[in-house]
Amino acid sequence: MSAGARRGSREAMRAPPYLPFLNGPLSLAPGLRPIAPETWLCPDTEADALAEKRALMRDRRGEVYGARAGSEAATGELAAAVHGAAGPTVGAWPSALEGAASAVSDDLCLLMKDEAGFWRLEAGSLCAPTFWRLGEKLGEPLGGLHGPVPGANTGMVGRIHRMFDALRPGQVLERFNWTVQPGTERFTPSQAPFKERAAEMDETGALDGLWLRVERQTISKLAVSGAVVFTIRVAIDPLRAVLAGPGHAEAFAAAWEGIDPVLADYKGWQHYQRLVRAALAQARRGG
Repeated sequence: MSAGARRGSREAMRAPPYLPFLNGPLSLAPGLRPIAPETWLCPDTEADALAEKRALMRDRRGEVYGARAGSEAATGELAAAVHGAAGPTVGAWPSALEGAASAVSDDLCLLMKDEAGFWRLEAGSLCAPTFWRLGEKLGEPLGGLHGPVPGANTGMVGRIHRMFDALRPGQVLERFNWTVQPGTERFTPSQAPFKERAAEMDETGALDGLWLRVERQTISKLAVSGAVVFTIRVAIDPLRAVLAGPGHAEAFAAAWEGIDPVLADYKGWQHYQRLVRAALAQARRGG
């Protein structure tokens, strides 16, 4: 990137809304904290991406929307909650859930408890998946949703199940997940294209070629159906902007290097290691 183009990109960069690495390395712990219910969906930091999301919802509906029989009442209740918090449907949509999803940048997933007592993914509008496909997970219980995650079979699923059971309507819990990616795409059902792109990227362009991808996740429970709502808002910001804050490069380096190696391998971070280290070196030099 030329010096002029770099100056232009710096002027256009926003202040990243979420910097979860300031709280230390990622871990397998849920890390959920209560937030004020009125901040559940607002302000929507990614509202600028809504036009792109709505186009994806229309053009690739079979990939980003799904609902199982029996979820209709709960999805209607969820839609009413979303509209009450964030505003009306934008345009005409085939289902209440899609209408609600058109109003917010957040993806909306609905989990319901079956007759055997298992929480299952029953419906979803998923336009910004971080390396998973809605069609492959719809109908799965928590164990199936978290199966590939390290440690999922050693207590994590049980803890989440108990958390869902104990959650009360009116409560909203929030957590953050994050990674880096060599591009700005939000719809990423597979990590393979990013891995290929990273392998071809020159380290000299790492600071301007990597972005921080943050998932802001919430869980809450609907009062009538008792279904659990899982929302995912994906924020993508240039790593250059992320590392520009005071002490941010050092905090990012500590969080990146301090992750459990098993979790880092699961997240595919080995494919970005040389680029992240190069970007950090460039940021520290003021590059």
